[in-house]
Amino acid sequence: MGAFDYLPYFCSVTSTRSKLKAMQTVEIKVKMDCDGCERKVKNAITSIQGVKSVEVNRKQSRVTVSGYVEPNKVLRRVKNTGKRAELWPYIPHHLVYYPHTAGAYDKRAPPGHVKNVLQTFPTSDASDNMDSLFSDDNVNACSIM
Repeated sequence: MGAFDYLPYFCSVTSTRSKLKAMQTVEIKVKMDCDGCERKVKNAITSIQGVKSVEVNRKQSRVTVSGYVEPNKVLRRVKNTGKRAELWPYIPHHLVYYPHTAGAYDKRAPPGHVKNVLQTFPTSDASDNMDSLFSDDNVNACSIM
């Protein structure tokens, strides 16, 4: 790298510098029926500055966008095409502790996926509490005797 590579950092035309966006992957659920719908959505997304790749899976109604983009900007651009769109609401079922709780199971989810909902984790067993009741270290632990 030479000195010319660093020159734009010192001699900028505008006084404000925008921060570089982080590389990220955005997944969006879009209802697509035909090749024309798929092409329309793909062309709208590829025209966004910073997009590196676009993958469209019409069977799952899923669009995956990789690049230096903001998720809300991509979602807004897809909605401007006239399609119903939302951020991808599903996660693989093996990542969820209780995949069949109320609100997590969705019939429209792709195979092996459930909705991403807030779940509570199980509390400790009753056997853990019983171990502390009958302890040799604590003389007052056993109230039966």
